[in-house]
Formats: sequence, structure tokens, C-alpha cells
Amino acid sequence: MSDILRTFAERGDLAHLALFLWAASASAAFVITLRELADAARRFDEFIRQLARFNRRARRPSSNED
Repeated sequence: MSDILRTFAERGDLAHLALFLWAASASAAFVITLRELADAARRFDEFIRQLARFNRRARRPSSNED
């Protein structure tokens, strides 16, 4: 790894290295954010399904109301 950094330093391409590292970390953060958003949407959908199931059961007349 130090060979790669030394090559960039000798050629004066530190700005390119910094840009690459920034782009790689920004892309990784974006992927993680999308994954978390998909998980949140999945959990919200499950919550809505359970709420609908609860409401259907609550509206059902019970057989021992007499």
C-alpha cells in the first residue's frame, strides 16, 4: 500500500489520490444509506400490514356477544 502512496507522491498526483478516496468514501456512504432506506421501507410496510391485520380483526364481530 505504501508503494502506491509513494508513487502518487513522487508524481505529484496527491490531488488525484485525495479525489479518488473522497469519491470512494462518498459512494460507500451512498450505498449504505440506500440499504438503510430500503430496510426502513421494508419495516414500515410490515408495520402497515400488521396494522391492517389488527383493524380487520377488530372489526370482526365476536361470536360470544350475547
